[in-house]
Amino acid sequence: MASQLLPEGITDTIVRLCRTGLGDHLRSVTYFTRDDYEQLYLREDLSQDADLMTFIGNEWYGFQVTEESYQETELGRYKYTIRVFENGYLVRFTTGHDGVFLTSDGLTTRRFDEVTAALRAVLKER
Repeated sequence: MASQLLPEGITDTIVRLCRTGLGDHLRSVTYFTRDDYEQLYLREDLSQDADLMTFIGNEWYGFQVTEESYQETELGRYKYTIRVFENGYLVRFTTGHDGVFLTSDGLTTRRFDEVTAALRAVLKER
């Protein structure tokens, strides 16, 4: 899939590592910046009409609030956010200038740790 926001090859790398880490539990993958977004993957059995712009606004704002709120705590450096819903999870991983949120069916947090560590490496390289 060609991307307008990411260099050639990065889109496939992001989707591949999410699919590898989460398997058939992966529902969707969306890359976003403060001003734009691109859905990189959507599982075939899901609705194609989600309002992603609302998600992006919330996830970008939420990242900034979270970073500022917990910056000086003993919890350590912020890593990523997991939101738990009735039908699955939304995981947000964000750097200072871009991020990825993915949705999945139920999984353990260890699998999210592995995927977000791989995403950190991919986004850092670009």
